[in-house]
Parts: sequence; structure tokens; C-alpha cells
Amino acid sequence: MAKLRHVAIQVPDLERAASFYETALELERVAEATSPIGNAVMLSDGTVNLTLLNFPDGKGGQINGPDWAGIHHIGFVVDNEDATADKIKSEGGSFFLKIPDTYPGVDAESKFKDPFGVVFDVSEHPWTIVKKHKSQA
Repeated sequence: MAKLRHVAIQVPDLERAASFYETALELERVAEATSPIGNAVMLSDGTVNLTLLNFPDGKGGQINGPDWAGIHHIGFVVDNEDATADKIKSEGGSFFLKIPDTYPGVDAESKFKDPFGVVFDVSEHPWTIVKKHKSQA
């Protein structure tokens, strides 16, 4: 069974959004990434990863322009990515793209679309959800 472990939200201001979720909901910042496809701040409650995304200069997967904020995609951890991909396709979903594992701080995963065009990730590895050790801070 797939486990929902990742929600990504596009925001116009990463630091403002991160500060809000850290303070108002006590999520912990666990990682940050600056990459050719966009920038991110990863937060966690210890089980689920909340990734805040920003796409400067229209990079990457920006939705509805730079000032738009909302759910960008969700992600599932699965036991077998290939078997899950086969099930997705047999149920009317389709492969969308693979995020490379060469971007610093970016969790590599495969992206799919459901029959309605909703984007979601599938990965055999969890997203960045563990607490940073003091030596990493």
C-alpha cells in the first residue's frame, strides 16, 4: 500500500511561508534546496514532509504565475516503484517525468498524472523528514 508522505505547496515567498508553518503549526525545517528547477524549503512533523516551492523567473513547474499559492502536488512512498508504475498506467494514469538525483538537496522521484491530470510523486525512499543533527545545523 502506498503511504502519503509528501505535500508540496507553491508559494510566492519561501521565507514568509516557512516562518508561518514553523511558528503557527510548529513544523520543523529539515532541509532547503536551490536548484535549476526551482527553490524549496522542506518542513516536517516527523511523519509527513511539507515542501514549500518557489520558481523564480518562471523556472520549472510553476503553476499560474509567480504570485499564485496552492497545492502543487502530493507524494507517496511505495514498496516497488516499477510495480506501482504498472498499476498506475493500467488504471488510466500516465508517467509525467523523473526528477534527477543530481540537484543538490532535491529528493529524486518519479512524477505521474492521474486520469484527471493531477500530478503526484511516487518514490521508494521517504522524503526529507528526519530531524537534522546538531552537526548539520
